[in-house]
Amino acid sequence: MSMKEQISLATTGFERHSKTTRRTKFLQEMEQIVPWKRLRKIVRPFYYKGEGVGRRPIELDRMLRIYFLQQWFNLSDPAVEEALYDMLSMRAFAHVDLGEAGVPDETTICKFRHLLEKHDLGKKLFAEVNRYLAECGITISGGTIVDATIIHAPSSTKNQDGERDPEMHQTMKGNQWFFGMKAHIGADSRTRLVHSIVTTAANVHDSRVIADLLHGRETRVYGDSAYLGKAEVIRERSPRARAFINKRAYRNRPLTDRDRETNRRKSSVRSRAEHIFGTVKGYFGFKKVRYRGLAKNENCLNILFALSNLLMSKKRLLRLSTA
Repeated sequence: MSMKEQISLATTGFERHSKTTRRTKFLQEMEQIVPWKRLRKIVRPFYYKGEGVGRRPIELDRMLRIYFLQQWFNLSDPAVEEALYDMLSMRAFAHVDLGEAGVPDETTICKFRHLLEKHDLGKKLFAEVNRYLAECGITISGGTIVDATIIHAPSSTKNQDGERDPEMHQTMKGNQWFFGMKAHIGADSRTRLVHSIVTTAANVHDSRVIADLLHGRETRVYGDSAYLGKAEVIRERSPRARAFINKRAYRNRPLTDRDRETNRRKSSVRSRAEHIFGTVKGYFGFKKVRYRGLAKNENCLNILFALSNLLMSKKRLLRLSTA
């Protein structure tokens, strides 16, 4: 038997040796916990319906699944097309059968992304995911962690326009300069679910957007020393909230032992925001901006934090799906 015939048999289901990979297991779990019907309902009013002369539109469910694959595995439009041809697990997840039709090309995938950006559907999908989680009993408590992280952008001017992205800016953190944008979040201190997102250029101070990161029903607000002096802003937005902001040492006024112990207790809660950023930047790979301009990247971040919320709630959702 030739090598070609052996490969053909292996790809038609006659494998003697197989293993469920981490990617396959992850996609099987996402299949169960993502509220597909609800998310399709958000996008459907804006999706191409095939009016007039033209090719038949690709199923919305398939395009949404491909878009989520891009977010989970940090894939560009051409890269996700290549990956779908290459990986059986991804094709199975996206409901792509090469015996019936090819993978949607990168232009089609790009147009779908532009549709989500044009109608600001990232925010709507993020809000719908949080409503779904609340209906599943995964609710927002009275504690909110406010934090921000820098997302790098290319600083090179070796591009078609010959300039850096004008909506991105540089800032110094520690003794190092960074160029890009900031993702500011308000997250629940108990469940680690993100409920508020603001995107700005990297040079915008964390504390300037704190009011937009609170839902108004907080009893406790945790943040690092960048949010010092914002107790009044917190009370205006959430009258019942107490500010648990880390204290800062100054040149002639070092922290006392009691201050350091208090900071450690606050940081044990505040550090949960790092788990969220670790999911989006480390697990999903969003360490650098994917597009030019804040709006496109904000749409992407809303999707990423929606998917992060689902991942944070995975165990609870899987139990509910099998109950």
